[in-house]
Amino acid sequence: MRILGLDEAGRGCVLGPLVVGAFLYEGEDQSPLRAAGADDSKVLSAARRAAALRRLQSLGQLRTLRVEPAEIDEGNLNELEFTRFLDHVRFFAPDRVFLDAPVNPRGIPKLKARMIRESGVNDWVIEPKADATYPVVGAASIAAKLERDAAIHALGEVGSGYPSDPVTRALLSRLLASGEPLPPWVRARWGTIENLRQQALFG
Repeated sequence: MRILGLDEAGRGCVLGPLVVGAFLYEGEDQSPLRAAGADDSKVLSAARRAAALRRLQSLGQLRTLRVEPAEIDEGNLNELEFTRFLDHVRFFAPDRVFLDAPVNPRGIPKLKARMIRESGVNDWVIEPKADATYPVVGAASIAAKLERDAAIHALGEVGSGYPSDPVTRALLSRLLASGEPLPPWVRARWGTIENLRQQALFG
């Protein structure tokens, strides 16, 4: 049984890419992945994520795909994420896919039907918090989070990249005040940008 876990990191950020991770594992017993440290990446420290990734690489195959800010500005984030999920599934051709639900629970049946139809894989498990429930998804979560964090770290002192981060918001305010075009690593069409722009005009 070839099982594939899928998860993303950075969906709600205003800076940097969305990263969609995948982890392929051969077998139905996922306990070796849990023992290696696979879990929801958000509950792990950076050091524990890195250590887990090293162990997981000997147990299965990791793969990540990015959605860059320019694509997000020009397209639909849900559709862009969907294409990456499909790309991973077509690349690995698994027997079963485990996906951390990127939609409201009410939307899962419709999403599952579409995934089955467009991927050619009939066995899908799509649940909220699947990264904590299924180690194969936790492994994908860790891979996505580590790449996402590395991309943000490479930008310098920008904070976490999330709209609620004061460091990120202060940086964006300075960039907008400069009057220069926003850097390519900013999701320029994000609501956060427009809100800050309005504050600069009328604050």
